[in-house]
Order: sequence, then structure tokens, then C-alpha cells
Amino acid sequence: MLTIRPARSEELPALTVHPDDDERNGATAAYLSKLLDSGCTRPDWCLVADKDGELVGNVVLWTIPGRSVPMDLVLLEPGDDETAAALLAHAAELARSLGAHTQGHVLDMPSQAPQFQRDPQRREQLITAHGFAVTRDGCRFLWADGDALPVQDDRLRWRSLAELGEEAFVDLLADAFADTKDSIFRAEIAEHGLRGAAERNLADMLDMDHERDWFEIGYDQQDRPVAASLPARTPSSAVIGLVAVATAGRGHGYATAVVARGTSVLVAAGATEIRGDCDAGNLAMFKAFQRAGYRNFANRRMFSRPL
Repeated sequence: MLTIRPARSEELPALTVHPDDDERNGATAAYLSKLLDSGCTRPDWCLVADKDGELVGNVVLWTIPGRSVPMDLVLLEPGDDETAAALLAHAAELARSLGAHTQGHVLDMPSQAPQFQRDPQRREQLITAHGFAVTRDGCRFLWADGDALPVQDDRLRWRSLAELGEEAFVDLLADAFADTKDSIFRAEIAEHGLRGAAERNLADMLDMDHERDWFEIGYDQQDRPVAASLPARTPSSAVIGLVAVATAGRGHGYATAVVARGTSVLVAAGATEIRGDCDAGNLAMFKAFQRAGYRNFANRRMFSRPL
């Protein structure tokens, strides 16, 4: 008989173990340990599929540290179709009971640590059959220790959140979002308006691990605020976070300057690996990462479903 239940303490952090796959088992267990330690998940959010005493699948609810409502699914090990259906149904029910109205999931290709999402075509078929729809086709980028540091743009003078306050960032983000190419931002604007989307994105970044002087606005030689840099840390990596260029700053390569600035800030704070992402259709941002020395190491398809 198949039962979906929270993992027992002795089953954490390994959950489902794959025979003869030590790389996957070690990476996923280490990842879940970081999520638990950072508050991105909780033991009762780690669901396992138990079939006659054997673990045959699992899924974990995820949120930004400090929040009580789960946002996404991670570490989905779907098992067979019956197991996948039960896991996804229970994950929806649990998240709904905790106040969530939507649920997200990401699928990275090619398969890699820490989630090892093998057989991506089947995974996509499973989640779309259970209410998920694509919200973004994205590209992932990586800078690692040993890569050349990007050259800093001396045309910009940077001032921090600690000096400027939050309103200056909301103003710039709202202006930058007016003609955004990013599908997620466009969806948020449609629901919350330009300023609402700007406020929500800044709030999300403020909830991430960061220092207040990391978040900066770049001013051009006419002292106009033309770009915003919001680097941060996740439990698994430092991230460029959010890049924004105001309409007054378009066409000058400031997106590359923002990636370079965020990289410098994170490296100075001890980062040895930095990741970033953008919409596949955002050619300007794709080129900005490349010009700053980042490589496109994976593609990420983002999904969401209403609860």
C-alpha cells in the first residue's frame, strides 16, 4: 500500500536513496541539509512515498528563509505514475493548508547536482498533467573561482541601499519594468501593476541573505540613476539576483556593468561561485552575462500552478 507522509528524523536528509548512485545520493542529501539549516524547508515539509515500508519517492516544499508559506517544490523524486500523482496531490494540499495560493517548480537541463532531475521529458509531462504550466524558459549562468573577474565600468558611481533607502530602488525598478523582456516580470506587472511588481521584487530580494550595502544604484556622469545591482546568497550559491537598467540608461551596456559590479561585491564577500539567470528571450541580458565572463551552463524551465 502506498502512503504519503512526512519523513521521519532518521530518513533525513537522504530521503529516497538510489542504489549505485553515490554522487546523486550525496549531493541531494547535502542540499537538503542546507535547506533545513537555512529555514528554506522544515522536516514536516519533506514528504516521502512509503510503499510497504520502502521509500519510493519524495518531494520537498521550499520557501525563502524567514517565510512561513511554502512557495515551490524541490527534490521531486516522482517514482512511478501512481507515486508521482500522490506526491503532487499531497504537496498541493499541504501548501494550501499553510496559506499558499500558487506553487512553483523548476526543471534544469541538463540533469545536474544537487537535484539530478533525470528524464526531464517525463518530469514535464507529469507536472503539467497535475496543473503546472510554463511561466518562463530561462538560461542559467555561472562564474567560478579561477575565471577572470569582469572589468568594472568606471562610468557609474554606486550608492547603496543603506544610503538611499528602499524608495529609490522601487522607483528605478518600476521604471525598468515598463518594457521588460522577462516573462515573470510581465506576469507580475499584469497582476500587480508596475509599482506593485517593483515592490514585490524588492521585498523578495530583501528576504534573501545579503548585506544592505550590497544593494546599489549606479549613477551616470549626469548623476542620473540608471542601473540597480542586487546580489545576494542562497543556501547553495551566491547569485547576481536582480539586474535592472532604467529607461534613461538603455543602450550603454549598463546591464554588463551591473553583473560586473555584483560579481565584485560577492567575490569581496568570499564567494567562489556565482550564478545568475535570465529569460531565454532577453537577448540583452544573455549577452550581458557573457560579456561579464559567465558561461551558460544550463537551461531552466519554470512552472507554476494555482492551488
